[in-house]
Amino acid sequence: MIEVAYRRGVFLPELDWWLDPAQKSPRAFVSHAHSDHTGRHGTTVATPITLRLMQARMGKLSGDLIALPFGETRDFGRFTMRLLPAGHVLGSAQCYIESDAGSLLYTGDFKLRASASAEPTQSCHAETLIMETTFGRPRYIFPPHAEVVASMVAFCESALADNHVPILLGYSLGKAQEILAALTGKGFRVMVHASIENLLPIYEGEGIVFPLRSPWHPANADGHVVVCPPSATKALAAIPRRKVGIATGWAIDASTIYRTKSDAAFPLSDHAGFDDLLRYVEMVAPKRVLTLHGFAAPFAAELRSRGVEAWSLTGADQLELDLAK
Repeated sequence: MIEVAYRRGVFLPELDWWLDPAQKSPRAFVSHAHSDHTGRHGTTVATPITLRLMQARMGKLSGDLIALPFGETRDFGRFTMRLLPAGHVLGSAQCYIESDAGSLLYTGDFKLRASASAEPTQSCHAETLIMETTFGRPRYIFPPHAEVVASMVAFCESALADNHVPILLGYSLGKAQEILAALTGKGFRVMVHASIENLLPIYEGEGIVFPLRSPWHPANADGHVVVCPPSATKALAAIPRRKVGIATGWAIDASTIYRTKSDAAFPLSDHAGFDDLLRYVEMVAPKRVLTLHGFAAPFAAELRSRGVEAWSLTGADQLELDLAK
């Protein structure tokens, strides 16, 4: 099997390659364009869309940039690499690696549920599966997408009927586009924050349709549904009559409304829920599962209870098996 270590990112010592490292690295695969996964590396492998989104968010990129389309196999000497859609955000990818030591599939952030603004997830068999487990507890099972969308639409209609401005909060990359896609065709006047609007041409270039929208200006918000990132909440004080809803997988927890100081929380997640995490392990059928992020140790323990060899890279059970050795 391919040797795996975790050092502020997944590192493959025999191959001298990093997967989503937090620090600048000589050679790295970047799964998607969220800021906690991107960096300025010596060599960066990512999908063409991820590289475009990174440039839109980070400015001019440096180093050797390798745009690897989905499904194309690239030979890097010690190993080959192929990217599969991850369904997390537009352009997000999983990384399948084959070497003389075996095969490995690294998911990055992913989900199995259908998305209106990201490519459908694909899978393949691998000896080692490295998977993110943000929602790796049994309580995190998300309701059907149509049900979540219906609740958001009803929230907006109710707020507008009461002469309030409905505000939907979602991260500028990924979640905001899912919200906008959900509002398409619903008859709302929509206002979009600039940090979101700047990314929409890349999405629309891929054929994704969004509603007609007005540019962000709080003074003109009356009668609109406002879509903005959580980081813009201070600016919302300029809209006195407002109702705020946040789209997040953590909405499964009742405390989310109070923690985010919102009027409503909608369980719209761009990560796999507990049931889909289990299903994905069955789909890949690996000999070994390595978990990271979120509830990595509890989910690995759950897999072991089901007869699957599983260990967390970012949880306490690292002490049970030193994967770096």
